[in-house]
Amino acid sequence: MAGMTSSARPFLNRRLAEFGTTIFAEMSALAVRTGAINLGQGFPDTDGPEEIREAAVRALRDGLGNQYPPGPGIPELRTAVAAHQQRRYGLSYDPDTEVLVTAGATEAIAAALLALLEPGDEVIALEPYYDSYAACIAMAGGTRVPVTLRPHDGAFRLDLDELRAAVTDRTRLLLVNTPHNPTGTVLTREELTAIAELAVERDLLVVTDEVYEHLVFDGAEHLPLAGFPGMRERTVTIGSAGKTFSFTGWKVGWITAPPGLATAVRSAKQFLTYVSAGPFQYAVAEALSLPDSYFDALRADLLAKRDLLASGLAEAGFEVFRPAGTYFVTTDIRPLGESDGFAFCRALPERAGVVAIPNAVFYDHREAGAPFVRFAFCKRTEVLEEAVRRLKSLPV
Repeated sequence: MAGMTSSARPFLNRRLAEFGTTIFAEMSALAVRTGAINLGQGFPDTDGPEEIREAAVRALRDGLGNQYPPGPGIPELRTAVAAHQQRRYGLSYDPDTEVLVTAGATEAIAAALLALLEPGDEVIALEPYYDSYAACIAMAGGTRVPVTLRPHDGAFRLDLDELRAAVTDRTRLLLVNTPHNPTGTVLTREELTAIAELAVERDLLVVTDEVYEHLVFDGAEHLPLAGFPGMRERTVTIGSAGKTFSFTGWKVGWITAPPGLATAVRSAKQFLTYVSAGPFQYAVAEALSLPDSYFDALRADLLAKRDLLASGLAEAGFEVFRPAGTYFVTTDIRPLGESDGFAFCRALPERAGVVAIPNAVFYDHREAGAPFVRFAFCKRTEVLEEAVRRLKSLPV
């Protein structure tokens, strides 16, 4: 019979059996179906700098990148990434041997974990975690070990004792995300120092996702983990153009790492996309050279939007964890008489015409994330104002 197979095995391999359609796809489809304002998926609703968009158009017209670019990325972008790390953080990388361009940060995560893990290796990740972390660890045959960030004094904080206790003889790698999605936490110098000391003491590799590096507020400071003593030689740092320049569809990311680690990641990456985003790589190379005024203006704009949404959510009855970084606000729905984030988010488009994301999807310990809901504020001011107006109509 057509469509039948003699195999009794499921089509999807067992490593990915727990991963269905992502929550982002589900909630974005719900937004389209209901006409709700989508504050769920983290993409801006306006494009980035016009001169950078024109740089991509110019590259297309000039035939730059229309054919396969070099496997590690075009030299101009690798040089720009290295210059950015040097200028911003005093970190020196060789663009020829220590920089690799990827299809966004998501591929960088996948390639790093596929390259560096053997089946059975344990990976410690800060929970709640970006959902692709769990899937990529699974694809590599690793075992994820979550260490939970917990609410404390209006923010989500890392328990360093819990982190240390999670390390075993099977631990291969620490997967660190700061500024942290979804909680908005920015790890402090003291926390990063402790993480670095632990990695050196236990001889652990570290993959650090720093895609929100330029989106920090209220005096918070982004400190690359690779800059701490003993860390450069064991750290793969991931960056991305999407969050910094508001061109998320271009999917241009990169890693910086010492030659041995960079070569290992490249070995995996070449069998994923091989290469991607040729003309956009030229544009991003120019973007990374934008003056400080661009980055300052981006931060100021998002700070104003953060405060608009956070204040509106508080007035609507949510408990709000005002983020120190990223462009997401995490809220607690229990003051609204709710406790199930999944049910709340699935009903919210009909109740208030707004879409959000339940944080529980980012947890292994689902009960720890059950009452938390994430809203994105990387939208036009008038969209946020309308979303706040609608949310204030929720009964408390």
